Amino acid sequence: MAGLIARAVRAALPAIVAVALAPVPGAAQVAPPAGFTTTVYVTGAVSGVTVAGIPSVATLGFDRDGALYAARSGRRYNPSAESDDLHPIFRFPLGGARLSATTERQHLHGPPLRNAQVAAVRDGREIFLSSFDPERKIGAVYRMIDGRAELFAGGTPPPGTAPLLRQPEGAAVDAEGNVYVADRQEGAVVRLDPAGRVLDHRWVAVMRPRVLAVDGTGHLWVGADGEASAPWQPGPGEIWRVTPGGEATLVLRGPLPVAIAAGPGGHLFVADRQGAQIFVLTPEGKRLEFAKFAEGSSPRGLAFAPTTPATQRAGLAGDLFVVLINRGAFQVNEVVRVSGPFEEFLRPR
Repeated sequence: MAGLIARAVRAALPAIVAVALAPVPGAAQVAPPAGFTTTVYVTGAVSGVTVAGIPSVATLGFDRDGALYAARSGRRYNPSAESDDLHPIFRFPLGGARLSATTERQHLHGPPLRNAQVAAVRDGREIFLSSFDPERKIGAVYRMIDGRAELFAGGTPPPGTAPLLRQPEGAAVDAEGNVYVADRQEGAVVRLDPAGRVLDHRWVAVMRPRVLAVDGTGHLWVGADGEASAPWQPGPGEIWRVTPGGEATLVLRGPLPVAIAAGPGGHLFVADRQGAQIFVLTPEGKRLEFAKFAEGSSPRGLAFAPTTPATQRAGLAGDLFVVLINRGAFQVNEVVRVSGPFEEFLRPR
């Protein structure tokens, strides 16, 4: 295992170089509503790229201490890619980070996993990571605490039995600690109990589900690629809202939701990469425009900072964090913080 970790770390390090950052940060490309501000939270410099950023990441999650976890994007949608897709995830401290060749190593966290995604966070301390082997078409969900990961669900099945998970993507956790996993390959959301035992292999059937979120009312939101075979291709995508009893309703069809995050009052924030925007869906399905992106930039991942003593002291509780593809340079991303009066913005008008 030590050799495997060392190989993964060495593979990650050459991408970061200690050079000056681009003069105009990606946050300048995000236009939120009046009263909101944007600042760069995580950035760096990547060899051969003129815009600022770190090696591409697509998923985010916060723990209760305000540390931000991000996973490098891998080969989930391009099995023929030659790049090494075995990496630890990133862990950025409260306050953000500026990565360089000499500082990247200190932000690598946990064991190397294939095509890892930060799928969900439970109780502010358990980080759930989904992993996918494109050759074997077998996936797994790991539960990680303090950098130590253990298999939670899926993985190599017993001889003669089918895998529980083929291509797990996003996950979500309800108030009882049950875990929901989007299996894109199987076209279903799998429902697991708090210990990882299967409650329902096909709790919700949706075409190519990829991102999940549970809102404050206990409803599960499902973002699906629909007919798109890869997240960067045109949709039409779908967004479903599922009651605690499992009744699913199609709320919106059209935009492809590359990321979703549950906001205040049961509202859903949606990152539309194709449309270069973030919009909001109300529980009734009404759409509200939130942020536009300029100069070829677009959103890729979303996460709200939790409200905990640590995040309140730091002044970022409830802020929205966005993975930004800066000026179309998909191989590098920045994490941008959006601060402002979210509850006032979402108040019925």
